[in-house]
Amino acid sequence: ISKCDDRDSLRAGLAEATRYDRRIIVEQGIPARELEIAVLGNEEPIASVVGEIRPRRTFYDYVAKYLAEPDSDEDSELIIPAQCAPELAERVRALAVRAYRAIDCAGLGRVDLLLDRDNGGLYLNEINTIPGFTSISMYPKLWEATGVSYAELLDRLIGLALERHEETISLERSFSA
Repeated sequence: ISKCDDRDSLRAGLAEATRYDRRIIVEQGIPARELEIAVLGNEEPIASVVGEIRPRRTFYDYVAKYLAEPDSDEDSELIIPAQCAPELAERVRALAVRAYRAIDCAGLGRVDLLLDRDNGGLYLNEINTIPGFTSISMYPKLWEATGVSYAELLDRLIGLALERHEETISLERSFSA
């Protein structure tokens, strides 16, 4: 990923991207806050509190996410809960659940949104259907801040998996060659 501020850096970014794939994505940049919401459930998903990532680098890139030493200039701040008005938090949480349902997600997911600092617009960045689950991962941290312990989260996920399994074992399957 390249962040480009002028035509020359755009040309260089395009050249770099075409080294890795014949298809590339070019997006307009916006001055955004990066918000993350953990979602849990099958048919009736629920959303955690809203978290925010504040990168110390130009943006939240691979180095910031995986390689930066804690508390270094390249590390990012994880703010849980995000500092935002309650109405905005509810809007963000509702959008996260809508996105989760739209792709028929089940079990768990983390929905990442961008909040435009200039006009308050919300943009869906991605739905991570297999979010990180380590001690430094946002998913369990968001649930902990919501009041769901790590052990309870694991119990709920096991219950959701069993629920989905029961639903799917009754489905008829056929294959033809």
